[in-house]
Amino acid sequence: MKRIERRIFKINDEIAALLDAEELAVEELGYHKHLNDDTQRDAAVSGSPIDRADARETASDVARFERHIEELRDKRARLETKRARLLTRLKY
Repeated sequence: MKRIERRIFKINDEIAALLDAEELAVEELGYHKHLNDDTQRDAAVSGSPIDRADARETASDVARFERHIEELRDKRARLETKRARLLTRLKY
């Protein structure tokens, strides 16, 4: 097997792993968004300092997961571009 082919297979494996990680992160983001909705509502209703602190914490969790998902998508896009370049160099 040629070196380029091995690199393409390795990139394919990395892309698959990123897709799996992205899927898990999206599911977890959904959980955090639901939790954030509840804590924001509790903070608005009660006005308690503890509820407000919880609301800030869950909002930061949502933002963190959104950034993480975007980073995973960016890495995947870079790998897909690299794979496309390598595919053009393959000679059949």
